[in-house]
Amino acid sequence: MDWPLLDCLDPGKRAAVVGAAHRRTFARGEVVFHEGDPADSVHLVVTGHLAVRVSTADGATATLNLLGPGETFGELSLLGQPDAPNRSATVVCLDPVETRAIAGSAFRALCEASPGAEAWVAGLLARRVRDLSDRVRDLMFVGLDRRLYSCLLALAERYDDGDDAAVVPLTQEHLAQFVGSTRGSVNEVLQRLAAQRIVEIGRGRITVLDRAALRRKSGAGG
Repeated sequence: MDWPLLDCLDPGKRAAVVGAAHRRTFARGEVVFHEGDPADSVHLVVTGHLAVRVSTADGATATLNLLGPGETFGELSLLGQPDAPNRSATVVCLDPVETRAIAGSAFRALCEASPGAEAWVAGLLARRVRDLSDRVRDLMFVGLDRRLYSCLLALAERYDDGDDAAVVPLTQEHLAQFVGSTRGSVNEVLQRLAAQRIVEIGRGRITVLDRAALRRKSGAGG
């Protein structure tokens, strides 16, 4: 497994960092850490998928990002904050997850010894800001139907296992949080897609049957 965060290291140092990391396993639905918890480690995702969520002012939950193998999380809370930083979001497992956890002190030492690591984290922060800006733009100017089509397309690619159909292990509530809507509204769109045999709705999952049709509906082309 390769993680871009470690690309700045030579093979020997990379192996040492991974070797010093602790293997962690989590069950589906388990919370890795909560928003506001002390930030003490960075996680490298080996297997499984996770959702990054925050609490809103009215007590609801918003899903900011979805993560999978080869990605990292937890590093932004540690960047430039040596004195007991706190987690800025809650990370919950969408299916069984395995990670390699690097202690905060080891991560800071990695950034100090390898400037490329800190530059990569800064680049990651910039990409996430752009992604959030795109999400805000879509919420303001793109209708729910097209937001959901695009979301399902992206999720089908993420959960692609080589079959024609892609099983996305998310509930309708999770989808609603990610596209900024309600479960009822999302269900209406999904029911129309199911009637057209573009998706299949199951308990705790959505199976994408026809990506080409979704792509046409989303306006993505191709």
